[in-house]
Amino acid sequence: MRERKPDRVDTREFSRKAERAAKEMSQGLRFECQPGCTACCTQKGFVYLTEADVSRAAAFLRTTPAAFERKYVYRTRNLRRLRMPRGVSCHFLREGGCSIHPAKPAQCRIFPFWPELVESRREWRKTARYCPGIGQGSLIQIETVRELAQEMRQAHPKLYEH
Repeated sequence: MRERKPDRVDTREFSRKAERAAKEMSQGLRFECQPGCTACCTQKGFVYLTEADVSRAAAFLRTTPAAFERKYVYRTRNLRRLRMPRGVSCHFLREGGCSIHPAKPAQCRIFPFWPELVESRREWRKTARYCPGIGQGSLIQIETVRELAQEMRQAHPKLYEH
């Protein structure tokens, strides 16, 4: 029996693909949220909130910001975030998606255009492993991507202090 030789990697083809990907990333990124997908909602981590997020979600749920905060928000001296209920990743995640979608927090709305993702090809590729919308849809201009990343920085400056 003949020994099978490992497949040769075509380094020229790999280089061409990497070059195309780098060029495309410098022009913009492709992303289109996929119907029914909630993969971003099930990742480990916190959803940080701004005062505007609290007010918008409270109004959507027809409650006061204070009542919304008592029920759903954990606050520290510098940050506020959604509480993590036992056994689920978010109070508002339902089988069909986000139950407060029209009023969802800035962090959720801006995903995947967070600074730490769009400023690193490696992080963008890691995120694409669980996010089927990355690489889909039309090209989003890099200036738009940068504006969204900046919006995230402005909404949560404590997360981006160095």
